[in-house]
Amino acid sequence: MAMTDLGKILLMLGAVIGGVLILAGKMNVPLGRLPGDIVYRGKNTVFYFPLATCLVISILLSLVLWLINRGRH
Repeated sequence: MAMTDLGKILLMLGAVIGGVLILAGKMNVPLGRLPGDIVYRGKNTVFYFPLATCLVISILLSLVLWLINRGRH
């Protein structure tokens, strides 16, 4: 696989993921605001770590990739 092919794949993947996140925001899906997400608001700082959101996305992505891989065999 040439570098230009890899670049095209990454560009398309980024566009698809960005589109999904935009649609999720418009449909009021609470990604980034789940109960396990960590938010610390200090006097002059805000620390935000979307732990539960990362876990949900990881599980969904693993399931999709597993299904794609299973379909290939």
